[in-house]
Amino acid sequence: MTPTVHLSCFLALLVASLAQGIKGSLRSQDPGPRPLELKEVFALFQTQYNRSYLNPAEHARRLNIFAHNLARAQQQQEEDLGTAKFGVTPFSDLTEEEFGQLYGHPVAAGRAPNMDRKVGSDEWSESVPPTCDWRKKSGVISSVKHQKNCNCCWAMAAAGNIEALWGIKHHQPVEVSVQELVDCTRCGNGCEGGFIWDAFITVLNNSGLASEKDYPYQGKVRTHKCQAKKHKNVAWIQDFIMLPDCEMKIARYLATEGPITVTINMKLLQQYQTGVIKATSNTCDPHLVDHSVLLVGFGKSKSVAGRRAEAVSSKSRHSIPYWILKNSWGASWGEKGYFRLHRGSNTCGITKYPLTARVTHPVKRKQQLVSCPP
Repeated sequence: MTPTVHLSCFLALLVASLAQGIKGSLRSQDPGPRPLELKEVFALFQTQYNRSYLNPAEHARRLNIFAHNLARAQQQQEEDLGTAKFGVTPFSDLTEEEFGQLYGHPVAAGRAPNMDRKVGSDEWSESVPPTCDWRKKSGVISSVKHQKNCNCCWAMAAAGNIEALWGIKHHQPVEVSVQELVDCTRCGNGCEGGFIWDAFITVLNNSGLASEKDYPYQGKVRTHKCQAKKHKNVAWIQDFIMLPDCEMKIARYLATEGPITVTINMKLLQQYQTGVIKATSNTCDPHLVDHSVLLVGFGKSKSVAGRRAEAVSSKSRHSIPYWILKNSWGASWGEKGYFRLHRGSNTCGITKYPLTARVTHPVKRKQQLVSCPP
């Protein structure tokens, strides 16, 4: 067993009881769990995620934040209606405000510029398959990236969308430059946030994107900014569209055309570990979307006992429909860099901005639909 796995198991054993104790102490102002227990868990967190702090005062502040986050994770665990598990993550020593500044972007106000919700063909007559996972088709989904301290989820989601569609439509795997989108965005400093439509407009303005190999990701805006003219484009787009705010139609488009980008409320992702998140509008406001990701598939979990139903009857069992989403926080977060949201309840605002590029030119005859891997 590797040290990382050992630490993860040990953390899992300690966190639940610690979080419950911390949550109770925060409510009752009791001293809380024994200091040694909390410090022990925090030391394991520091080891696993390579954290160090400048001085004892900063260490104490982060320890306090860590304790509050454990309590929040326990509360989220109790409130979740799906199968999600919340607990220690790489972001457990960050405040909610710090996490939002580093990994989200400003809440989008209004609609994308000059866009109506529409579709590109008559695929709505097709039935929706029970499952779809574009990760299973070779050359479609690139590896999980890590945006680090650059607030460019919007660029990574857009790049992943273009890569996937290029692989599907042209049978040619490609990895495009996220750094070009960050450097060349029409809205200034690309590491300070942006929106999916900013990325697509940048691609149209530059007549395409360079490869990741030629124009590699730096995690910051380059000193001399846009270098697009120095590199050959390896992929381009015809235009981009916004899909209807209907999960059934989004699923049909995803299955027949390929992965799309969505922008969600990331409130529950800071403490997320695994499973299907099913939230209410109170626990994850669907109107306050602030994080862009790539929607790569959907399915249903195996029959499980619902948490609330389980308290009433052990026979109350149901499967949970879910979306599969690719994040940009590295493969050590979530389910190897992915996470799942409940499908059918607009969880965390997934239907607000479903956007996708189009990489093929319109033709008079109806195109043959692409088959999504089940």
